[in-house]
Amino acid sequence: MHRLYRRVRRAQARFPERPIRLIIPWAAGGPADGGFRILAEASAKKLGQPVAVENKAGASGVLGAIALQEAKPDGYVVSQMHMSVLRQPLLNPQLPYHPIKDLTYILQITGFVMGVVVRTDAPWRTLGELLDHAKANPGKLNYGTLGIGSTQHLAMERIGLARSLSWTHAPYRGTADTLRALLGGEIDFASESSGWAPMVMAGKLRLLAVFTAQRAKRFPEVPTVRELGMDIVVESPGGLIGPRNMDPAVVAVLADAFRAAAQTPEHLKFLDNMDQPLLLLEGPAYREAMTRTLEEERTLLRRLNLMSG
Repeated sequence: MHRLYRRVRRAQARFPERPIRLIIPWAAGGPADGGFRILAEASAKKLGQPVAVENKAGASGVLGAIALQEAKPDGYVVSQMHMSVLRQPLLNPQLPYHPIKDLTYILQITGFVMGVVVRTDAPWRTLGELLDHAKANPGKLNYGTLGIGSTQHLAMERIGLARSLSWTHAPYRGTADTLRALLGGEIDFASESSGWAPMVMAGKLRLLAVFTAQRAKRFPEVPTVRELGMDIVVESPGGLIGPRNMDPAVVAVLADAFRAAAQTPEHLKFLDNMDQPLLLLEGPAYREAMTRTLEEERTLLRRLNLMSG
């Protein structure tokens, strides 16, 4: 313990000596992008070096994890962690990384509130009405998420299985693109994280249900999916990762900076506005939790017939 403390002190003295590159694997403008931009600015003040944000959208959000495979484990390249990074290797075994062995877990930071939204001119005022329409019109409804195998996609697949429904999934590059498609009439509804909150508050979208265990604080009139008779609760913790084999002392420096950034008034206000919980968890415990979750995901994907073997 004393040795690690001395290493952390030495790392603090020399790291970072240049800007840090933070990869956000989504298009700019969504809730994941917005929150991590706040974290980048706040953590830079503590680190004494800029934290430069680089958006790498596409490939269901795994381009950050892929980029880490070629990065030096020196702490100067890090990325946002989210559930697709864990799940996509199960869906595509050819991806060039293992979600546990090939990444360093630095800090779990927050989670996301998922929900089902429609335009305010849509004929469905409740999720039950939407599902009844889908039942009576198999295959005719189109819905959007931020990618095949995303948490939002699997949430709707679980509902589809529970109610024996069929509909058409339309993947988009990010939450902002999904919601633009919904507003533009390309899709009938969206299963998305709480980037819809401002549009719901402004009366542009209608929130039919949320996937969380409890109702969202700002939308207490909106039921949970579980309340509607389906035992489906979807949580999506996310945080910060780096290349494998990072020096624990450097990890500690980054974790300290991002932990402090996560608790700044600016970030807490953002989380409150997005109805996102603060879910701080240190690197080793984060890695252990994701190891368990990986096996749970494997079981779920097989049950949904989304992976072979």
